[in-house]
Amino acid sequence: MTNLDALRLGGEPTRTHIDFTALEGFSFDDGGGFPPSYRDFIRHSGWARTFGLWLVYPPVLTGFADGFVGRGGQLTRAFQAAYRDGRNEDFDWMIEPDGSWELVESLAVFGWSENGDALLWNTAARGAQGEFPIWESVHMDTMHRRGTDLIEVLDGLRSRAGALADGVVDIQPLPPTRV
Repeated sequence: MTNLDALRLGGEPTRTHIDFTALEGFSFDDGGGFPPSYRDFIRHSGWARTFGLWLVYPPVLTGFADGFVGRGGQLTRAFQAAYRDGRNEDFDWMIEPDGSWELVESLAVFGWSENGDALLWNTAARGAQGEFPIWESVHMDTMHRRGTDLIEVLDGLRSRAGALADGVVDIQPLPPTRV
C-alpha cells in the first residue's frame, strides 16, 4: 500500500486556494464529511497531477476553478446523465464489470484523469472508518470497484499509469486557476 510520505513531490504542494474549512466541515447527505484518506491526500499533495495523469479535486475557495464542488459536481452531473441515457438505450455494458444501474445515482466524481476516466465515491456506502468505496469509470463507459479508500487506490492508479508514473515525481503541483 502506498504511503503518502513515500510519494515523490515535484516541488512545494499548491495549497493557497484550498478551502481547508470545507475540507474539514463539508457534509454529504449521510451527515459525514470527506473521507479521511482524501483529507490526508489533499493536505499532503494539494492541487496536483498525480502519476502524470490524475487530478484529485480539492475543495477550493470562492473564485477558484477545479474544485470538488464546481468541477467535480459538473463531472458528476455529466456522468449521471450519460449513464441515464445508457440505461434508456439498454447499454448494459456501461455498468460492467462491477456496477449496477442503481449505483449510478450515489456516485460522485472526485478525481479525473487526463484520459477522461473518472474516480468516484459511492456516497451511499460509507464504511466504519468514514471512507467511501471508490469506483473508476473508464471513459464513462465502464464501472470498476477499485478499493475502500484513496490510499489503497493509489497503488492501482500508479500501475495503470504505466510509463507516466515512472517519472521523477509522483505528485506534480499545479498552479491554482481563477474562474
